[in-house]
Amino acid sequence: MVDVEARLAELGIELPDVADPVADYVPAVETSEGMVYVSGQLPLDEDGELVATGRVGEDVSVKLAEEAAFRCGVNILAAVKDAVGDLSRVKRVVRVEGFVASADDFTRQPAVVNGASELFGDVFGDAGRHSRFAVGCNRLPLDTPVEIGAIIEIE
Repeated sequence: MVDVEARLAELGIELPDVADPVADYVPAVETSEGMVYVSGQLPLDEDGELVATGRVGEDVSVKLAEEAAFRCGVNILAAVKDAVGDLSRVKRVVRVEGFVASADDFTRQPAVVNGASELFGDVFGDAGRHSRFAVGCNRLPLDTPVEIGAIIEIE
């Protein structure tokens, strides 16, 4: 089993406080069946500011969008920890759901969402490998380039 807190420290990742929702929902819900459903997380930095705004392939580079997806992943981990108390309870990342605000001709959404997918692999090893989707859309809340949700199985 991976020592998640130690792994985060090795990677130089400090989990932020969970961001307040921008509407009427909660960041994460734990079910009695051992699942945590994480609402779409935005790429907020340590100060609660978006790391970028705009559409990928128009205002935002693929590299910056991938970094934004990484931040979404960090915020997913923070939401899970807040919901269940301890990331060592994570059994596996089941699904990642990625939305990318895209220019009309942009088709590299999977490369963008890799920012979160690779984070989960780095943190949880094989338990971080997951199913996912990465879809393009016209705009996202607060003009963010990326929004990512997840489904996590816990012990």
